[in-house]
This record gives sequence, structure tokens and C-alpha cells, in this order.
Amino acid sequence: MEIVPEGKNFRLVSEDELPAVADILVQYMPESLKFHQTIQTYRNNKVWDFHFYVAKNWPEDPICLHFPGCTSTPNSHPYESVTVFCPSDRAELVDLLTSEDILLDLTKSLYLNFTHEAIVNRLERHYEGHDKITGDVYSCDNPPKDASTDGLPPDVELVRLKPEHMKAVHDLYPASDIECREVFEKLVAELPAYGIFVEGQLAAWMVQSYYGAMFSMQTRPEFRRKGYGMYLARRLTKEVADRGYKPFVVIRPENDASRSLYMKLGFEKRFRTVRAVMRPR
Repeated sequence: MEIVPEGKNFRLVSEDELPAVADILVQYMPESLKFHQTIQTYRNNKVWDFHFYVAKNWPEDPICLHFPGCTSTPNSHPYESVTVFCPSDRAELVDLLTSEDILLDLTKSLYLNFTHEAIVNRLERHYEGHDKITGDVYSCDNPPKDASTDGLPPDVELVRLKPEHMKAVHDLYPASDIECREVFEKLVAELPAYGIFVEGQLAAWMVQSYYGAMFSMQTRPEFRRKGYGMYLARRLTKEVADRGYKPFVVIRPENDASRSLYMKLGFEKRFRTVRAVMRPR
């Protein structure tokens, strides 16, 4: 589908402009962390074909979008899903999105990836949120210096994942409905991803995402409670930081085990996000 260079309220950002957009976003950390690092991974690795937009009055109106927001949606339309950033204390800027009738079909559902809850609350003046999932963003200012695997049994290895491992990873990924397997294959080809193998069998894994977060930590049920998650999280936290990213994760509020693990590594809660299907009222 043709990419629209200009909407009613937003304009497409050229690749040459992306560093300047990222510099503006730094002013709004930590809320802008996810969007900022999406630009960073895009510029460094281009693991997916994103299109970035800013308000026509940018940066005075500091709201920006990228399409698609998810790599898998029912119709695979680039403008069917979106990720939005604006400062939570400027949530009224979301009205520019809800009146954007050139880029968006305002009569159809919009698939929203994890986005600050203040933005979602404003969107719900015009949309009803369905299938809502809440996630808290935790980030780490002082990553671990050591990622040793000392202590793992002799039959257990921590190794870098390859694209051929991604079917097993994607099959158990809890958001496989919005992120396609192809993006996982691209991620592990370009970004850090590690697995724990027990006697040659993939038991647990963790991947750096296209938005810079560490995500998809999964452990097969029969291998849980063995401490494998800590080895993976420590290794990936260190490597993500060494590559110039701020290590962060999105944790469901009810996931006590993940929260405890990351807090032991120095992660702190920053803000709450929501993922949802937004249906017009």
C-alpha cells in the first residue's frame, strides 16, 4: 500500500530527520523511552519497516506516531495499528489523532500497542478499549557488570539464538496475535537474543525487541523454578546496555515473579501502559 506523506494533522518524517526527532524525545524521558528506542533500533538495524510521523506543529506539539504499531493485524494494513507518544501532561494532543481522518479510517478499529495509560484514557473519549492488557514499564539505570553463567549445571548452556529457533519462541509468545513470526526471525538476526538449552533442548529464552525492550522471556513449564530466567535477564540486560540502549521491560502487574526478578537486577517502575483494540464509539 502507498505510504501517505501527509495527513490532516501529521506529516511523515524522513530518515534524515529521525535523529532530530530522537533528540527531542530525550526531553520527555522516561515516558518517551519506548518510542525513542524504536527509532534507535530502526536506524541501527531496520528490523521492521516502520513509518514515523510527527504533528505538523512539531516540536511545539510533541506528539508522534509510528505505523504499523504491531507487526501483525487482521488486514495487514500499515495504518491499522499505531504506537503513540506524547507527554502524559499534554494528553490533549491525542485529539490530533482522533481527528486524523486521512491517515486513519476513523470508522474502523485501531490496534494500539503498549502506550502510556494517559494517552489511552484520552483515546477512550472517542474509542472503546477492548481486549485491554496492562503493562508496567520498568527500566534499569545501573545494569549488571557481570553476566557470568557460572553456576549452571554441565548439561545446561546459555547460547545466542538463531532464526531457526523462532518457531518455538513465537508459538509460546503471549502476544503472537499482534507480532508475527517473521519479526522474531529478523530480531534474532540483528539484535541480542539468548536461550537456555538443557541437554540440547530449548528450555527458556529472551529477545531484545524492535522497540529496544527486553521481551519474550519464556520458560517451558517443565523447566521453571531453576533460576534460568535470572541468567537470561542478566546477560541480556548487560548486552542491551553495552549496545547503547536503556534496558527496560514491560511487566504485567500480576506477574510477581518477573517483577521480583527484574527488581533484583536494579529495575525500577516508571509508568503504566495499555495495549488494546480501540473500537469507534
